[in-house]
Amino acid sequence: MPTVPTLPGITSQLIATPRITTHVLSSGTGATPVLFIHGNASSATFWEATMLALPAQFRAYAPDLRGYGDTEDLLIDATRGAGDWVDDLLGLLDALGIDQVHAVGHSMGGTIVFNLVASAPHRILSGTVVAPGSPHGFGGSKGLDGVPCYPDCAGSGGGVVNATFAQLIAAGDRSSDNPQASPRVVMNSFYWKPPFVPAREEDLLSSLLTEKIGPERYPGDMTPSGNWPHVAPGAFGPINAISPKYVGDSVERFVAAAAKPPVLWIRGDADAIVSDASFFDLGTLGKLGYVPGWPGEDVYPPQPMVGQTRAVLERYAAAGGSFREVVLGDCGHTPFIEQPDAFLAALVPHLG
Repeated sequence: MPTVPTLPGITSQLIATPRITTHVLSSGTGATPVLFIHGNASSATFWEATMLALPAQFRAYAPDLRGYGDTEDLLIDATRGAGDWVDDLLGLLDALGIDQVHAVGHSMGGTIVFNLVASAPHRILSGTVVAPGSPHGFGGSKGLDGVPCYPDCAGSGGGVVNATFAQLIAAGDRSSDNPQASPRVVMNSFYWKPPFVPAREEDLLSSLLTEKIGPERYPGDMTPSGNWPHVAPGAFGPINAISPKYVGDSVERFVAAAAKPPVLWIRGDADAIVSDASFFDLGTLGKLGYVPGWPGEDVYPPQPMVGQTRAVLERYAAAGGSFREVVLGDCGHTPFIEQPDAFLAALVPHLG
């Protein structure tokens, strides 16, 4: 039985591959496979309603990524960027007998979609990135070309995560007692635009609480730095893996991919996690005075996450690919939960 109860019509199973035993949710009986990839501090549970709403010609699969949910608890080698996740997912497709798939990724899962295209473009029929992290990585970079603010990428990686938030996940905390770090408060404040609260709030909170916690898991290790804010990425865990120190080199491989599946980019206009003024970015927090010692706009500006993504996709299009950007109004970081009808109206024609 999965840790989080599933909706009727969703099948839960463990699938062994040479790399890892992966917990996978699936639905539908159609011939065209769609792979749904969740983001950080969540699991495949987040995709269930979307999976069930797909037309009959599709079959949906949503794995719990390494480090999350009910998938085998193996460490993430952050020095490979998204490499562990990419190889896990390709191994899963092999085990399922799937040659080509439509890939849909949310937040960190969007970063993984970029990396799937960079690594195995011929296996991706189309890519959909939903509120994706910048292809250059999360935190620690500036400008539309994603140049690191410092050579050691200080200000990104596991050291910038709120340690109390991770501790409360480990404790299974379901309260709203800590206004800055309670998982429920963080979820309802930032995953969607308040005052929206999803009908499956309790299941989605349970999903968040399945993240694997520890110095080599989430939030990961860190390296002391002489550069502000005095922490740089370590070598383990998901937040280090999406640091520009390790994941940023995939941008050139994405742009130069031999096959170029069409990309749909969907985001909310009120996203507080991934934006050009993200409340999870040290550049933004320093500029607002919440983190002391900010070295200023020239050295460490807020990361233009949306602008960086658009610039990369424009390069992809100039190199022979294509993309479409859809912005949903009055919507936060999770459009497929906040505005499911509008989300599907964009997604289904893209998959077709």
